[in-house]
Amino acid sequence: MSDHEDRRNWTRREVLGEVLLPAAGAVLLGGLAGCGGAPAGYKTDKRVAGGLPFDLVTVENGEPADLVKRALQELGGMKRFVSRGDVVVIKPNIGFNRAPEQAANTNPDVVRELAIQVLEAGAKTVRIFDHTLYEPRHCYARSGIAPAVQDLGVKLEFTEERKFVNVNTRGQWLKEWPLYRDVLEADKVINVPVAKQHSTARISMGFKNLMGVIGGKRESFHQNIHVALADLGAYLRPTLTVLDAYRILLRNGPQGGSLADVRTARTLAAGVDPVAVDAFGCTLFQLAPPQLGYLREASARGLGVLDFQTLRLQKVVL
Repeated sequence: MSDHEDRRNWTRREVLGEVLLPAAGAVLLGGLAGCGGAPAGYKTDKRVAGGLPFDLVTVENGEPADLVKRALQELGGMKRFVSRGDVVVIKPNIGFNRAPEQAANTNPDVVRELAIQVLEAGAKTVRIFDHTLYEPRHCYARSGIAPAVQDLGVKLEFTEERKFVNVNTRGQWLKEWPLYRDVLEADKVINVPVAKQHSTARISMGFKNLMGVIGGKRESFHQNIHVALADLGAYLRPTLTVLDAYRILLRNGPQGGSLADVRTARTLAAGVDPVAVDAFGCTLFQLAPPQLGYLREASARGLGVLDFQTLRLQKVVL
């Protein structure tokens, strides 16, 4: 067996420990598992305990915490995703200095309930952060996320420049980029985007939310946004994606501002297939999933199923 083939069976931490180059200040993860595939040691069978009852769960007509609870219940519970002693990153959108009612950030009650569920599943450490576009103290506070989780014992942290390390992603456009060390070293990553209109990507959901763990000149992504997002999604495949659509921003995204641009949809979607979760999100904006370039690209690379209706779909109305 070649050294490259052997690395495909390593855990994420073994990969990081082998290829971390302190002197160079860079991290090189093992090769992608096929074109556009996940990095070595980061496979579904390592992330989810046993098969799931459904591929995708959507829940409607509930309050944020109830939406989270029911979605996880239908998926078999948080213990399917988180093991005792895990270090878990919960990655919401906290990028903007906006209130929850403006729907530019992930709903704070969704984040709180996810953190509670992760802790109850036995996680040792829960980290919550985002590489904000504005002053982080203001974004964390005004988004409502800081006060929502302050009593839970989680690590709500601002990103630090020293923790961004250069990674060879081997993407089509994204060849090498600084990624946040806490995400690379986590046992599990739960991606919790808010569904909103975006001026460049068209809709910002799970794939776009991963930009909150990259450093460097992020505006460069807009040169080839759809291929770049697929590259990033191929490398950083979350354990679970939870799409917050309690409120959705229909216009003037990603920052918004006017309440006239917001619709209260009272909806949430969750699953391990990031393409399918985002594909469902398209329907909230009266768009067909193939209309989003990054979803077409991700689907073509085998990162998930674009036609989510063909999956084992559970729709719940509370």
